[in-house]
Amino acid sequence: MKLYYAPGACSLAVHIVLHETGLPFTLERIDLSKHETEQATDFYQINPKGAVPVLELADGTRMTEGPIICHYLCDLAGRPDLMPEAGDMARYRVMEWQNYITSELHKTAGALFNPALEAEARKQFANAAVKKFALVSPQLRGKSYLTGEAFTAADAYLFVIVSWAPYLKLDLSGCSELQAFMQRVGERPAVQAALNAEGLLG
Repeated sequence: MKLYYAPGACSLAVHIVLHETGLPFTLERIDLSKHETEQATDFYQINPKGAVPVLELADGTRMTEGPIICHYLCDLAGRPDLMPEAGDMARYRVMEWQNYITSELHKTAGALFNPALEAEARKQFANAAVKKFALVSPQLRGKSYLTGEAFTAADAYLFVIVSWAPYLKLDLSGCSELQAFMQRVGERPAVQAALNAEGLLG
C-alpha cells in the first residue's frame, strides 16, 4: 500500500493508524501548493479532488477520505480496538466522533489555512473553532480517549486537527482535558513514528 500525504495535513491521521496497525506501506509526499507528487506528477491525475490522503492498494485501487480509509485499514488489520466491529455500538460511537471532527472541527479550523481569508472572516472562523474545541474538551473528562480507555481511529483524527491550533494561533488554554489528551496521544510510539517520518518532530 502507498499513502499519498502532506506533512501535518489530515493525512497524518491515516499515517498514524497505519503505524498503529503495523500494516506494511510506503509514503509519497504531495506538494499541495503545486498539486504535484515527488516525481512531479500532476496529483489531480491521482485524486481529482486534489486533496490528501489517498491510499493506493497493491492492485492500483485508490481510496480517498481519511475516516473511510481508517475504517478500511482497521478492518483489514483486524483491530477492533481501533475500529470496533460492525454491529457493535462502540463502532458507531467512533464513527460519530469521526463525523463531528470532519464536519465541524476540520472544516472550521481548516478554513484558517486560506491566506485569502479576510480579517473579519478569519476572526469568526477562529472564534468558532475555539468554541468547538471547548465543547470537545470536557467530553474527555474521566477517560483517556474519546470513547473510553481504548485509542481509536477517531483519536488519531482529533490529535491531528488539534495539533493545528498553535500554527493557527488558536488559544486552547481553557481546554485542560484536551491538552492532556494531546500529551497522552503524542507519546504513543505510532504517533511518534508518523510525526518523525513527516519531519514534524524537533
